[in-house]
Amino acid sequence: MYPIALCSIFALGIFLERLWTYIKVRREFRELAHKVEPLVSKHLHEEAVATCHQADSPLAQVFLAALRVAGRNREQIKAVVEETGRREAAPLQRFLGLLSTIATISPLLGLLGTVLGMIRAFNVIASQGMGTPATLGGGISEALITTAAGMTVAIPVILAHRYLSGRLDQLIIEMEEYSLRLVDLLEE
Repeated sequence: MYPIALCSIFALGIFLERLWTYIKVRREFRELAHKVEPLVSKHLHEEAVATCHQADSPLAQVFLAALRVAGRNREQIKAVVEETGRREAAPLQRFLGLLSTIATISPLLGLLGTVLGMIRAFNVIASQGMGTPATLGGGISEALITTAAGMTVAIPVILAHRYLSGRLDQLIIEMEEYSLRLVDLLEE
């Protein structure tokens, strides 16, 4: 039961940290785009670069890459933006693999408890004969409780992983949209 409880604590911590990060990053994306796009449309590239340097956002790095190659053709700018965007999106996936692993191992830990509980019940039978329902009940109860606990942790963690993966996909799409808008502005 302790490993299952530990898994649930880790999963909750990861979920809250990632949720907070995604909310913060999304807000930063909007703020940065609203600051940089008017500067670029007025051809104030140095000011746009300074604004990006002040921002701590994956989108700022993508914008900086685009601004460094301003003046090239659209396809070259877009290729630089896409490459930088892929590199900047990778840290946003942090801990999602661990969350998926927790969702996978929680029911397995529950099944391990089931097996251990059944071994205990059969050991009672082996040492005392058929025994009484009370002597067998402890092992069977342990088996059922650990299985239920593992599934109780795994189901919400799977849902949390799916939710965070969806939020991440939305963030990446937004980053692409903002980046392509900047590419269009640089092309003008």
